[in-house]
Amino acid sequence: MTGRALADYGRLLEVLRAEGELLATSALGTDPHLPVRYAAGMTLGETVRHVGSVYRMVVAWLRSGVQPTRWQRAPVPGESLVEYVRSGHRELMAELSAHDPADAAPSWWPLDQTYGFWYRRLTHETIVHRYDAQDAAAAMTVTMRVEDEIAFDGIDEALSLWFTHRLGVLGVTNAWTGRVAVLAGRRRWIAQMTATGTASWQAEPDEPADATVSTDPTGMYLWLWGRRPYGTATPDGDTVGVDQLWHLLRLATR
Repeated sequence: MTGRALADYGRLLEVLRAEGELLATSALGTDPHLPVRYAAGMTLGETVRHVGSVYRMVVAWLRSGVQPTRWQRAPVPGESLVEYVRSGHRELMAELSAHDPADAAPSWWPLDQTYGFWYRRLTHETIVHRYDAQDAAAAMTVTMRVEDEIAFDGIDEALSLWFTHRLGVLGVTNAWTGRVAVLAGRRRWIAQMTATGTASWQAEPDEPADATVSTDPTGMYLWLWGRRPYGTATPDGDTVGVDQLWHLLRLATR
């Protein structure tokens, strides 16, 4: 596990640019109090404000080198949610575009202290919450496809950054121990759970596992982030392990 993105960094930046605008337009003419289906207690408006604040927080951290201890400013009186997220997004894109992904930058993951971390992290942050906003506005499950290169990268990030690193920071222990193979299209990962922690890695087709969970790349991307119901991925083998993987990810990503 190196921390490096699977997707091309230039492509990640292009997707971040497009997804930020899609998120903003998802809030146009909509009721900000609409509930978000897969983020309990959140509304459409709170989701958009959250992302706008994250953009500002990251820019402040990159420019000062000091991690902010509180969320950045909320919309000012008269500023719409759309204007708020768009202005934060513009500032973020200007900051990231001015730096090579290999340039040194602070982050909260020891394995990746570069601008590339934020290229990757904020692309997936924006995709997931754009889905939330569109799903809330539509009042039905949104049909969504993430291009395979980006979906594979998001799956890898969910397993390495959240399932492995984040749960390690939280000091989570496990009642079930073993390996779950995560299969998405032509790619396969192993998610390992032990009594002392979790780990994950990209795996060969014949690498042994106690259970398997599989679906298409977009489906797995959304499933790992809890944006698809549990039953939309297919389990095989020891399904207790698949259950544990699901519940640990809900803890890691909340």
